[in-house]
Amino acid sequence: MALRTLPVPDGLAGERVDAALARMLGFSRTQAAELAASGAVRLDGREVGKSDRLTPGGWLEVDVPEPRTEPAVVAEPVPGMTIAYEDDDVVVVDKPVGVAAHPSPGWTGPTVVGALAAAGYRVSTSGAAERQGIVHRLDVGTSGLMVVAKSEAAYSGLKRAFKERTPEKVYHALAQGHPEPTTGTIDAPIGRHPTADYKFAVVADGKPSVTHYEVLEMLPAASLVEVHLETGRTHQIRVHFAALRHPLVGDLTYGADPVLASRVGLERQWLHAVRLGFEHPLSGRWVEVASEYPQDLARALEVVRGAYA
Repeated sequence: MALRTLPVPDGLAGERVDAALARMLGFSRTQAAELAASGAVRLDGREVGKSDRLTPGGWLEVDVPEPRTEPAVVAEPVPGMTIAYEDDDVVVVDKPVGVAAHPSPGWTGPTVVGALAAAGYRVSTSGAAERQGIVHRLDVGTSGLMVVAKSEAAYSGLKRAFKERTPEKVYHALAQGHPEPTTGTIDAPIGRHPTADYKFAVVADGKPSVTHYEVLEMLPAASLVEVHLETGRTHQIRVHFAALRHPLVGDLTYGADPVLASRVGLERQWLHAVRLGFEHPLSGRWVEVASEYPQDLARALEVVRGAYA
């Protein structure tokens, strides 16, 4: 926090605190109101609320938060990340587990953006600098296919396509138990977990979230499921299957059985983006790419298949 002290200008005497601060310090009125609500604004030494009025000749003290600096892109090769498709406008990467889509506060590990930079790729810089070319994301703990825009035109076209939900995103997941029915749709809103802010949950006031699934293979302890996402909420598949009481194998954050996770040797959720299809943002032709299961998931699946034979 930085302390700003300033006299009440004659022209703003009698104005509401939030409106006056917005004009004096260049904040939005919402930001100014939030500062006042947090006790960060004092008039002549007394805390004031957003709707209080400034007095002529008064003296303001404001605790202004330091501007947040966004993390920089670090060009860093990522072992195991491969290019599944590329042309002049787009590149589809096959992302390993443990890699974030882009830099973010608190994340110090490798990123897709950093790996592409290290490999000499020039990608679209539309949007925030640290999210170059990113039009959709996979969780750090989820492996598989992600498309990144290389050109400005591709970025605009792909952003619009994902907003309109026209790309086909197909995942395979290993869910504990046997979902019933074996083919279905989970339509349940997702928002922040009410007590754990690092998690998400099905909540009444969440964002609309729709997941379609089909059981491909039923095993004694789990089911291999194909999942088509209609929406793209953070942790959507994990949250929806946990809500069905069929958490993904290995997903301890969302209630998976730790004994089973240990038995199959997994330290992350069994979830892989196996297919990605989209209309090319410039040529209009359909592009579809597929990905094999990575070693840890393939090995875990074989253990589940054989462990109860």
